Amino acid sequence: MNTTSPYKTIIRFEQAAEQADGPIKRVIGFVPARNILSLFDDATLDANPRSAKANGVVADIIGSVRDTPEIFQFKTKGILLGTSDFTELDRKRYELNFADPAYEGLLDGGHNMLALGTFILSHVMDEKEVKKLKLWEDMKAAWLAHRDEVYAMRDQFNFKVPVELLLPSNPDDEGTVNDFRLALIEICAARNNNAQLTTEAKANQRGFYEEIRKRMPKYLADRIEWKTNEWGSDDNRPIKARDLIALAWIPLTNLSDAGLLPTQTEKGSPLNFSVLPQNIYRNKGELSMLFDKLMEHPAVSKQKNGPQYEMHNPAIGSAFDVLSVLPALYDKIFVEMGDAYNKSTNGKFGKISAVKVPKKGSAYSPFTQQPSKFGVPDGFVLPILYGLKALMEISDGKIRWLTDPEAFLDRHMKILVGAFKMPMEMAGFDPQKVAKSENSYLFMVGEFEKQLIKEQAAE
Repeated sequence: MNTTSPYKTIIRFEQAAEQADGPIKRVIGFVPARNILSLFDDATLDANPRSAKANGVVADIIGSVRDTPEIFQFKTKGILLGTSDFTELDRKRYELNFADPAYEGLLDGGHNMLALGTFILSHVMDEKEVKKLKLWEDMKAAWLAHRDEVYAMRDQFNFKVPVELLLPSNPDDEGTVNDFRLALIEICAARNNNAQLTTEAKANQRGFYEEIRKRMPKYLADRIEWKTNEWGSDDNRPIKARDLIALAWIPLTNLSDAGLLPTQTEKGSPLNFSVLPQNIYRNKGELSMLFDKLMEHPAVSKQKNGPQYEMHNPAIGSAFDVLSVLPALYDKIFVEMGDAYNKSTNGKFGKISAVKVPKKGSAYSPFTQQPSKFGVPDGFVLPILYGLKALMEISDGKIRWLTDPEAFLDRHMKILVGAFKMPMEMAGFDPQKVAKSENSYLFMVGEFEKQLIKEQAAE
């Protein structure tokens, strides 16, 4: 979906009332289901920070419309739509153009839409196939395949759906339209708070993750749950966005130490983007919020055409370049740590109680799903990964690798893991104690520095 080919639909209310206040006009009323079919053709959930996923709520909605269609409109909150580009037609009809679906379109009610789409498709699909519709994307694919059959029987869908439509109160006034667009994202976030909308989902909607997404390898970007319920079409666990954002603070902290991150707000209040290393393990939620504060700073990003932000800071862009390889390096440590430990210490890594040894098959690394003999706790991997800070340098206002980090780990993994046995022993091999101690991270930075200095001296 894009602005050059906007999605368009016509909504026809059977009953409707209008309310206007400030830059927003609200139209509320009942729409016969046959008159919202075009939404399944055109609208997406891009404006909704969550993606719809089949669950008990969806099943209950389907049961309500199946068993009591005559009062369904009073049993559901319905759907919330919003757009700044519309034409008011006759007979309570509104032509809606979702020109920028990043923040216009379906703002709330994704689970209602998934339930209604699934219910309607159940009239033209086998029951066995309908049960496979777990995600919005699954339902949309089935809708496209059976669209003609659905439209052939559209007059049968007479049950009513509550629809709330948000429009600019004065669409001809540029200031009103801009204020309306800015308000949409806040309204969307507030409505979805009732569904435990995450900080990361809101940040994604504001465009804060776009530059990271562009830099990540596609196979990783596709597995990251940028917004709640977005990912999950197979049995593997998605990568939580906050896990990735926590790793971003490794290079970002280097920039902060070099004075390359903002130090005060526009109003002159002090800002501090220095992050204690242990917070990358224990305070990922707080780091997500700190990341938002960084990305919305005018020295980093600027708003473009509404609530979305566009980054213009090359230093932070370089930190995202460094971040793009950290998940793979994390997994390299995850997979190779056990053998490196055994060879360097003559110990038995699998005997450590916190280490999981699969009874059959393999454990898998969290980012790239590489098979591993051991399931290694995050608290054992992160301090070693953090040591890679020693291989980063600031040059011309940007951060970059001094040497290929993967090749460096190939050369020194055994020595580095052997050295890491000391903080492990001091913490009683408890990964939480290891990872919550600042000294674990600083120790590993020092160990990486030792190996780097030895290499440089030998050149």
